[in-house]
Amino acid sequence: MIDASISDGVVVLTMNAEENRFNGPMLEAFKEALDNVESSDTAAAVVLTGTGKFFSNGLDLEWMTEAGEESTRLVVEGLQALYMRLLAFPVPVIAAVNGHAFAGGAMLALACDERVMREDRGYFCLPEVDINIPFVSGMSKLIQAKLTPAAAHKAMLSGHRFGAPEALEWGIVDELAAEDQVLPKAIERTEPLSGKNRDVASTIKNVMYQDAIEALARLESF
Repeated sequence: MIDASISDGVVVLTMNAEENRFNGPMLEAFKEALDNVESSDTAAAVVLTGTGKFFSNGLDLEWMTEAGEESTRLVVEGLQALYMRLLAFPVPVIAAVNGHAFAGGAMLALACDERVMREDRGYFCLPEVDINIPFVSGMSKLIQAKLTPAAAHKAMLSGHRFGAPEALEWGIVDELAAEDQVLPKAIERTEPLSGKNRDVASTIKNVMYQDAIEALARLESF
């Protein structure tokens, strides 16, 4: 579900579950992968990516419906815990956005330190306003912490689909790349952020994103 490889200290975590939607097993796979990074003395950075035309398409609503109300609550809370963990992760995390990043998948990209997006395919979109799912406080704070007020307003209240050039223009992503260069460019962007004291880096992130982290820690459900 999440494949891991490491080269020159950069751990590449590849979501490999078709649309890479969030359900119980996917969140467990994330926890295990991130635990392994934190326990490794050689891991200096993480690059998070997907496969095919999807980075992540958000919550696995079909799985959640079949699993029941309690499992749905646990998935929503587990996703917030994942965002919170990434916001303050002790090594840099770069999103290599290989394809569509929708809803919870778009927020996953925002929880990373930086984002490289494929230039010719895929959308960044927060469609919650169109699918009648309001943002819980932590998710709202996350988006507002990572986007300008204007970009957050447009993304959250219109459900607009940002293609790569527009996502760069609005400051949602940091760089565009051809399909075969998304991952290499993301790895390259880890270099100036790597090699820092983990405790110091995590502490700085906790202070930078304090409002979002505190709101996510409340683990609200829809």
